[in-house]
Amino acid sequence: MCGLAGELRFDGRPADVGVVATMSACQAHRGPDGDGLWARGPVVLGHRRLSIVDLSSAGAQPMVDAALGLTIVFNGMVYNYPQLREQLRAAGHTFASTSDTEVVLKAYAEWGTAFVDRFLGMFAVAIWEHRSGRLVLARDRLGIKPMYVSHTRDRIRFASTLPALLRGGEAAGADTDTSIDRVALASYMTFHSVVPAPRTIIAGIEKLPPATVRVVEPDGSARDTRYWEPSFMRDPARADWTPEDWQEALVAHLRTAVERRMVADVPVGVLLSGGIDSSLVVALLAEAGQHDLATYSIGFESAGGESGDEFAYSSVVARAFGTDHHRIPIASDALLPGIDGAVAAMSEPMVSHDCVAFYLLGQEVSKTIKVVQSGQGADEVLGGYDWYPPLAGVPRNEAAEAYKRVFMDRRWPALRRLLRPEWLPDEDTPSAFVDAAFARPGAEDSVDAALRIDTTVMLVDDPVKRVDTMTMAWGLEARVPFLDHEFVEFAATIPTELKLADGGKGVMKRAARGIVPDAVIDRPKGYFPVPAIRQLEGPYLDRVRDALTDPAALERGIFDEASVAAMLADPNTTRTTLGSNALWQLALLEMWLQTQGIR
Repeated sequence: MCGLAGELRFDGRPADVGVVATMSACQAHRGPDGDGLWARGPVVLGHRRLSIVDLSSAGAQPMVDAALGLTIVFNGMVYNYPQLREQLRAAGHTFASTSDTEVVLKAYAEWGTAFVDRFLGMFAVAIWEHRSGRLVLARDRLGIKPMYVSHTRDRIRFASTLPALLRGGEAAGADTDTSIDRVALASYMTFHSVVPAPRTIIAGIEKLPPATVRVVEPDGSARDTRYWEPSFMRDPARADWTPEDWQEALVAHLRTAVERRMVADVPVGVLLSGGIDSSLVVALLAEAGQHDLATYSIGFESAGGESGDEFAYSSVVARAFGTDHHRIPIASDALLPGIDGAVAAMSEPMVSHDCVAFYLLGQEVSKTIKVVQSGQGADEVLGGYDWYPPLAGVPRNEAAEAYKRVFMDRRWPALRRLLRPEWLPDEDTPSAFVDAAFARPGAEDSVDAALRIDTTVMLVDDPVKRVDTMTMAWGLEARVPFLDHEFVEFAATIPTELKLADGGKGVMKRAARGIVPDAVIDRPKGYFPVPAIRQLEGPYLDRVRDALTDPAALERGIFDEASVAAMLADPNTTRTTLGSNALWQLALLEMWLQTQGIR
């Protein structure tokens, strides 16, 4: 797990080592264990290292193979790298390290851009071919590892974080377009604060889509290949399966995914929220013989009548499986600095109050361990959210509109009242995006279609990005077994009625009986609670007011002034469709833009 950066020039000039060094330094938090730069003519590659596999200098990056004529920078973890190394040895390759990075490099030499098909894991990778001058960028199937790109006529830059590209652009003489993308802004304000790839809120910076390999030629031309997508179609071979068959298969697939994610040369712990997802991960690790497993839970002070911790449930699980459990209460005086720290760590504006929780949790957990597993992704993959049941029985040709009614924060007429006219796109682009996603072939019923867009779009650019960003802000690697791509492929074939049973994730709840304590299965659904953000008052409301009335915000003039004034006067009444605090959504955008120096 690391941070990578690079530049490739197309204009005959040598790449700028100083620019890449600046970008790499911005990502020191992602790789506190080492750093490196490699330059040759039109290319510079930079890397910050978090040592998880092969802790020796042999695993350092950028990694150069002179015989193969390749240089690589890599972020992530390929869990099946020992098996791939043996295949590559049989094909005649030799190895100077025991790292997965070298396996990825030689896999490219052996299989070309199809190398990604062989990987089980999470990754963002850049490989430069010495002889051809070609650059290859690749991202894992579920977009667990980030890759941001700024591509102009003269050069391409890439990095693990968007702020790194902003700082690189500044170092190069302000050569990056930092204006706000109006289509991305409309998406942020309507599509649950998600900006689908390749766009970001910054016009001159995009993100490589998940499950994508991009080949960039020396002249600057580029082509993308999407190499994976779950089908969300029923498997005829499983037509006669009983609910019990599905439950047994689910546990078997998850057991494999959890065990894969124990591959490391350092200890691996678990973020234990007390919900069924992380509790099942702990149970399966205990079943596999993991002793003295370190588990971590966080809690906040209550606010507005909302509880701020789930310690009661996480403690039940910790006692049941004998984990080395760490309960981390966050004092109220730590929350406000935590908000500012989380905003500064964001690669893109992320509204969920979970960001602050993960940021503060990562700060404490990283003091004792470098790798953790997390239950993130189960709700999107297995139908755990409350917007799925209303779609059951909706005709497939009406699914897109039904989904927009229950999921989108606000519809186009409301957005037109909230944004000033100059910030609106010419048409309802968020609705058009959803319509196009639902119109694609596949996904047998309306719930399947919603699960498909949530798994391949919303999940990538909200929960997954949130976990990676906030844990890596402290050099902590988070692994997500529910996003093992083989588990996701299996889950996509599960009949929707089994997913929606028992209030959501029914197939998993029933499969977990006898594995995790019943109290965890039967509890009301919980979230990562930060009540002080959901119920804005005191210093938290002051922070929001400061952001929205800052001179930079007033000069930018994104929001209708009367609407903002009304929300500030009554900060906790206006809610999005899914119940989030609408004022926080506006303020978070301005806080992020101001923190990043965007004018």
